[in-house]
Amino acid sequence: MPITPADDARCPCLSGLTFGECCGPLLRGERMAPTALQLMRSRFSAFAAGDARYLLATAHPSTRPSRLDLDDDQRWYRLDILGTSAGGPLDTTGTVEFIAYFRGPDGRGELHELSRFVREDGRWFYLEDAD
Repeated sequence: MPITPADDARCPCLSGLTFGECCGPLLRGERMAPTALQLMRSRFSAFAAGDARYLLATAHPSTRPSRLDLDDDQRWYRLDILGTSAGGPLDTTGTVEFIAYFRGPDGRGELHELSRFVREDGRWFYLEDAD
């Protein structure tokens, strides 16, 4: 069950904006991510909020799983963006390298990934881990 932050709360992606200014409108479907980086940030916020629906909707159809079961005991709490390549409003592809930090029953962990994104019909999708 998603636990959506309040619009005036700090955005889980740690952009420095509130959830209502940053990822909230994307997760609610009010607007689309203008860049691959913003889609990456919003997907992290979806993991933090437990929003599998958004994660599935923003995965490219060619790599999208049929279902996504999120671990309720895993808490995503920090996102560090290490770099980006392309992925702007006029690009059709882009990459975002990041480290996402989580806590679970077995302690703390991190996920380091170089993610590939593709833009089709004006909409960005997560394609795959490029590593």
